Amino acid sequence: MAERVLARPFGRPVGATDAFALLLLAAIMVMAVLGPWIVPYDPLATDPPAALHPPSGAHLFGTDQLGRDVFSRVIVAARVDLGIAVIAVVATLVLGTALGAVAGWAGGWTDRIVSRLLDTIMAFPLFVLAVGIAAGLGNSVSSIVIATVIVNLPLYARLVRAEINRRRHAGYVEAARLAGAGPVSLVAVHIMPNVAPPLMVLASLNMGWAILNAAGLSFLGLGIRPPQPEWGIMVSEGAGYIISGEWWLFAFPGGMLFLAILCFSLLGDTLREWLDPRRR
Repeated sequence: MAERVLARPFGRPVGATDAFALLLLAAIMVMAVLGPWIVPYDPLATDPPAALHPPSGAHLFGTDQLGRDVFSRVIVAARVDLGIAVIAVVATLVLGTALGAVAGWAGGWTDRIVSRLLDTIMAFPLFVLAVGIAAGLGNSVSSIVIATVIVNLPLYARLVRAEINRRRHAGYVEAARLAGAGPVSLVAVHIMPNVAPPLMVLASLNMGWAILNAAGLSFLGLGIRPPQPEWGIMVSEGAGYIISGEWWLFAFPGGMLFLAILCFSLLGDTLREWLDPRRR
């Protein structure tokens, strides 16, 4: 029964793990969209007499060093982290697909130049490169997005380039070419629909890394600026209170960060199985 929790999308039953990932995604989306309207307290309002209170009925996740409600801040922070991740992944998907398609179809010097550019980016440790880019651009949402796009660009571009190289001489592409289709039509209409499934899986898996990247940069002081609620900032602020025993300051935002990354990792595995015709 657990293997048939929901319907049978793409001819495959949805298992318990798939259902958990989808429900977790729905919960995160609700928090991101409705967060400011469903929280019990203003996430920016301070109340010094109530500072560092442990979790209770009045404050489900306790309060921080300024008396702010941690539950409200954790919920509202979902919009910030998820919004950054969505913008960064969509931008990387579009740019990487275009770059990979041009390199894969044109070949020659175009392919060599693009490949060397991608190899240069991948020569650096990804998070270290993201730190350097964000530090150079300054503390802002745009700097996090740009850093995330640059470090993830090779993943999409190399995937699209490899798939187009493999399919450009396929029988159905040659038939379309003989029918008068131009290069843009051949790539966009006849090849890209076959490349879309692995791109969807990659984008889902990359969402978790983008959230972690945004939180990591904010944790180091290179991302979102306080007092804006953000999971990385909250973990960074709570780290200073570990020894004194105020565990809730870092445990709850860290737990939400873990669940968000787990959600997109499981979702990527689910999409891989749904879109694999050999497993239907």
